[in-house]
Amino acid sequence: MLRAFRDAFRIPDLRRKIVFTLLLLAVYRLGSSIPTPGVNGAALSDATNSSLFGLISMISGGNLSQFSIFALGVLPYITASIVIQLLTTTLPPLEKLSKEGEEGRKKINQYTRYAAVALGTFQAAFFASYINANPSFLAVGWEPGLFTILVMVLTQVAGIAFTMWIGERITEVGVGNGISLIITSGIIAMYPREIALTAQLVRESADAPWLLRIVAFVAVILVTIAGIVYVYQAERRVPVTYARARGGAAGQARSAGQATWLPIKVNQAGVIPVIFASAMLIIPNLIQQGTATRAPGVSSWIATYLTFGQPLYIALEALLIFGFTYLYNSVQFDPKRIAEQLREAGGFIPGVRPGTPTAEFLGTISSRLSLWGAIFLVILTVMPQLVQKATSITTFQFSGTGLLIIVGVALETLKQLEAQLTVRRYDGFISKGRIRGRMNRDS
Repeated sequence: MLRAFRDAFRIPDLRRKIVFTLLLLAVYRLGSSIPTPGVNGAALSDATNSSLFGLISMISGGNLSQFSIFALGVLPYITASIVIQLLTTTLPPLEKLSKEGEEGRKKINQYTRYAAVALGTFQAAFFASYINANPSFLAVGWEPGLFTILVMVLTQVAGIAFTMWIGERITEVGVGNGISLIITSGIIAMYPREIALTAQLVRESADAPWLLRIVAFVAVILVTIAGIVYVYQAERRVPVTYARARGGAAGQARSAGQATWLPIKVNQAGVIPVIFASAMLIIPNLIQQGTATRAPGVSSWIATYLTFGQPLYIALEALLIFGFTYLYNSVQFDPKRIAEQLREAGGFIPGVRPGTPTAEFLGTISSRLSLWGAIFLVILTVMPQLVQKATSITTFQFSGTGLLIIVGVALETLKQLEAQLTVRRYDGFISKGRIRGRMNRDS
């Protein structure tokens, strides 16, 4: 699959798309180094290097820890997309729009942008208030107050809108999904610094135990990447046969009994359950900060048992991941709707009666795959915490979620490149083959 990148640079059109994509990603990374007016980035970075905003900061490429102009980045858009996606299956007006083709999709995208800006405004106000309440986080010459909060909120809303524009331009003109590539670039941008810190740790502690820990740490990362690739591409192919002949081109009909399959992925939910679980576990940390002076006992209990890496924290995170995985899959994969679509198209699963039996059969398969998908996500989430505690390596923020995002985006981008290469190869065959000459003679 990596050969697709080499072949893509040989085609001028694809080469322009790739260069355009890289330039827009470079603009995004450049904006990530511009601080928000009134923020002391160094002081805030030291305070946010904790589990409170760990996942958010990782997805934003460290922008949140410095509160740059792209601190929130695509996070409001991701959250709004998930909410709109869930509402599409429950609200009849949105469900009707989703069935109206390209125009309906444009309307839903427009609603998603509005929701992202509204949600981003709320999140920016929360973070601005958090910074405003701690004068040490403010830059020299700035005073706590409404004006400071307003400047920070307006800056962040503008950054959110510009980031969404970059993502959409990459999707429309460049290569790959723009929002996914922005997230991936942010995660990868953190690796050089962390690798340098880990290398410095090895140089300063050049004894056998530390070297063995580093080797074991790298081995776990490589095994994790291999496992992600395997599970990401794993799917259950349910055989489907179309017993009814369907009309084809030029009045011809396709032969009856045409067989195909319905693919159901093992990990249908992606990283969404992990994001939801992490968002829920931010609540105890917020309670801890709010009760530090009023209820020291509650704050101390949360700091002891509900912090990153503690057994109770890991258990709650695993339960939340399981719950959100089944919830999201039940909304995304509707066996009744799929069974109805198969019956309307004249298709059936061999050995299963159409209608309700087909829906029950597909529901059973989806539930079993959701179980294995949830186990996979729990392992990806819990294993890095255990590995870091076992090896005592904290200079490299090993995240299974981050690796899942990187590997998934890389595979999808490669597939898109291969598809475009295939189309252009066929175009070359048509332009050079006999079909073109015969068309010229006929004209």
